[in-house]
Amino acid sequence: MNKLKLLLLSSCFAAFSSQAVTVIVHPSNADALDKKAVKKIFLGKTKKFPNGDEAIPIDLKSGQLRGDFLKAVVGKSESQFKAYWSKLVFTGKGQAPRSVDSEAEIVDLISKNPNLIGYVSDGAVNDSVKSVGQF
Repeated sequence: MNKLKLLLLSSCFAAFSSQAVTVIVHPSNADALDKKAVKKIFLGKTKKFPNGDEAIPIDLKSGQLRGDFLKAVVGKSESQFKAYWSKLVFTGKGQAPRSVDSEAEIVDLISKNPNLIGYVSDGAVNDSVKSVGQF
């Protein structure tokens, strides 16, 4: 019985371990982007926002938030995402998104460049960037 309780309790924590991911852009950019548009940008299938402006994705190097974003939005694990980009880079068909160390760095870069798109936790969003979707 105790094992069953422990299993039930641990599954509850696992269900809540992922966090909401907020996709952000420069304040002068679009008001909203759907998951499909964000996925296409991060997979290099499009290099433009829906309005035609250049879109340059910024990725976190590692961490839970990165894993949550890749799973929820891109539909790939971290290893699948790395393999996907390794193949494109090796064949000369693309360049992987620039990776940075922190959410603060993503916010800072995006606040200075209207072509960038990235993701952060909801608490990292401030007035220097605009949230265009939460997944």
